[in-house]
Amino acid sequence: MKLVVIGGVAAGMSAASKLKRVNKEAQVVVYEKGRFLSYGACGLPYYVSGENDDYTKMIARTKEQFEQMGIEVFLQHEVVKVVPDKKQVLVKDHKAHKLFIDTYDKLMIATGSVPIVPPLPGVKLGNIHVLKTLEDGIRLKELTETAEIRDVVIVGGGYIGIEMAEAMVLQGKRVRVIERAERILQTFDQEITQIAEEELHKQGVQLHLGEKVERFIGREKVEAVQTDLGTYPADLVVLSVGVKPATQFLEGSGIQLAANGAVVIDREMRTNVKDVYAAGDCALVYNKVKEENDYIPLGTNANKCGRIAGANMAGKHMKYIGTLGSAAIKVFDLELARTGMSETEAKNLAMDYTTVFIKSTDHPAYYPDQTPIWIKLICERRTRRILGAQAIGNKGVVLRIDIFAVAIHNKMSADELGMTDLCYAPPFAGVWDAVHIACNAVK
Repeated sequence: MKLVVIGGVAAGMSAASKLKRVNKEAQVVVYEKGRFLSYGACGLPYYVSGENDDYTKMIARTKEQFEQMGIEVFLQHEVVKVVPDKKQVLVKDHKAHKLFIDTYDKLMIATGSVPIVPPLPGVKLGNIHVLKTLEDGIRLKELTETAEIRDVVIVGGGYIGIEMAEAMVLQGKRVRVIERAERILQTFDQEITQIAEEELHKQGVQLHLGEKVERFIGREKVEAVQTDLGTYPADLVVLSVGVKPATQFLEGSGIQLAANGAVVIDREMRTNVKDVYAAGDCALVYNKVKEENDYIPLGTNANKCGRIAGANMAGKHMKYIGTLGSAAIKVFDLELARTGMSETEAKNLAMDYTTVFIKSTDHPAYYPDQTPIWIKLICERRTRRILGAQAIGNKGVVLRIDIFAVAIHNKMSADELGMTDLCYAPPFAGVWDAVHIACNAVK
């Protein structure tokens, strides 16, 4: 059996590795458009900030290590067309500047996503960048270490935008975030984002919310950003306005795509075309809480679903149990984390829900360095089943949201979790943990 994998980062290399472990005789060929394989893209802001001084630490396995496993890897090779009827792919070798055709028995699509670049006047000026690939991170790090970069404007207040705001402050830059919506980090609810916004202000980040970028001004390099409300100096602009599935090359292939371009798959990672599988940021994923497919581009989903695809291409029939959309972000001295539905999602699905928002602490006051934790729960009104949880605080937040993730995964009610036997010791938690307190506040 010959497997061709398109994309060599999270889902692609998870699939390739799993298939090779299950079927050692299989021929596995990977085509990756970039220069690097199997790296943790979520670590890129911390490389740009200087907190990680070596980008190779983000690489899980090198090309040579995969080749030792018997996997054939071709870097700077881009698949530009898929012809399922003939089980062929058309590949562009960017180094040799030539096209060639390869064939497959099974095909894995793991091309991930690409940053959205708004078609605004001046967007092609120098020093306007995105942060998606390891190559992007290396270029940005080099730029930020030059003295000429003083004023940095970040367009977009999502995860990458806010992480990059912190990275640029740590690099000693003057930082401005322009967000079209009325608040940052839209996957969180307002009670949480309001506290995060206060932290950003405290750290010197200028937030422009409800403001729309109209153009970029400059000769060869960007010099200013013009919005509907003002014009601001910029030596560097980081675009962080979202991502879209990297699936344009699949148009006309017969492989079913969702409205946003994501590959439609079942819970075994199969597409509508026989012997063609997909996973990661280029594909939909099953949302366990909503009980339907969703687009949630996270590395956690990509690695799990890639592994399942690899097993299934080897003859297994594993099903992905589903994602909760669990995610976390550090905003200077604060941790934010979420899992399950937000109140906005519950409202959009016309669910009969109730919410509670509490302030607690990470441990009792009689042990030093107590810090606050704010928790919001979204619960089904009738059964009190937990649908979603969000929290923010200085420490102990992310692991508590992990507790809620397990509870939501197992369809627990607030009543059950409110009496679950969690650890108690003054350095770590009170006899009633913040998790208990939030659950027991649900009406």
